[in-house]
Amino acid sequence: MTVDMVRVEVPARLHLGFLDMEGGLGRRFGSLGLTLDGLGTELALTRGDPVGGGPDRSVSRARDYLDRLCGALEVENRFALRLGRTIPSHSGLGSGTQLALAVGAGLSAMTDRPLPPRRVASLLDRGARSGIGVGAFEQGGVILDGGKGALDEPPPVISRMALPEAWRMLLVFDDANRGLSGTAETVAFRDLPPFPADKAAYLCRLALMVGLPALAEVDVVRFGAAVTELQSVVGDHFAPAQGGRFSSPDVAEVLRWLPSVGATGVGQSSWGPTGFGIFGDAGSAERAAEDARARWRTRTNLRLVVCRGRNRGAVVETFSGHGTVAAGYETVAKKTA
Repeated sequence: MTVDMVRVEVPARLHLGFLDMEGGLGRRFGSLGLTLDGLGTELALTRGDPVGGGPDRSVSRARDYLDRLCGALEVENRFALRLGRTIPSHSGLGSGTQLALAVGAGLSAMTDRPLPPRRVASLLDRGARSGIGVGAFEQGGVILDGGKGALDEPPPVISRMALPEAWRMLLVFDDANRGLSGTAETVAFRDLPPFPADKAAYLCRLALMVGLPALAEVDVVRFGAAVTELQSVVGDHFAPAQGGRFSSPDVAEVLRWLPSVGATGVGQSSWGPTGFGIFGDAGSAERAAEDARARWRTRTNLRLVVCRGRNRGAVVETFSGHGTVAAGYETVAKKTA
């Protein structure tokens, strides 16, 4: 049965930090991250002329991904692509990886050809250091990956846990700044000083013996404290490349203040500039957001958004005039009217 249209919705993610940038045991990086609800990218593929529409540069990026994947599958690119909302680019929320995985899921459903997310990431040069984006796409929740080994593919997910429903993340955007990416990111990793092995051992212990057990016990205070400590060690290591523990001075100012209004953990996702605070309930997070908007009302570059965690991955909807087809992940198959 032929699929006439596919809609894909993929979530944003927070990258909470690397655990082992020393790599002396044969694997390097290792990441902790979590999936966000309410922020994501929406994509639709239909059969027709290969044109696309949607916001900013994301469309040309998506079309490039589609061209490359069609080449890998040896199928003709006769698909029209449209984007709805998108994850803000260069904000530290995984926009490029999630867009690539969305295109791959859409093409797989349209062609009935297997295209697993890890293969998509490898084909499109995503997930070079972290498996958090693939894990968020496939499963959602809180993800721990096992670092980059000898294989030329994204790091494997070694733990996935649910984020408590009551917890909230207060995101602090700086719309006047962009995080490092591409060549600048590669150069930054190249030029950073070696990461001490004893610090890597400490961060791995911190994640395994403090952060994840606190999550299992729904202890937002200890989980937040573990994230803050991870952020302080990793942020200070990256400071020479990004100008400080956090890349945006305005976001850093808000993050220093958030613990005084109830945040149990604070940090920056990936290269930023987006910062975050972790709260145990929605009311505390919303009140902190309102207080911050009032306190920094003259900083028009700052924007605050309260998000739930998301304990599911991408959603793929397939539409057919002659039947229904399943496409994997969380799939909703529908008939057209």
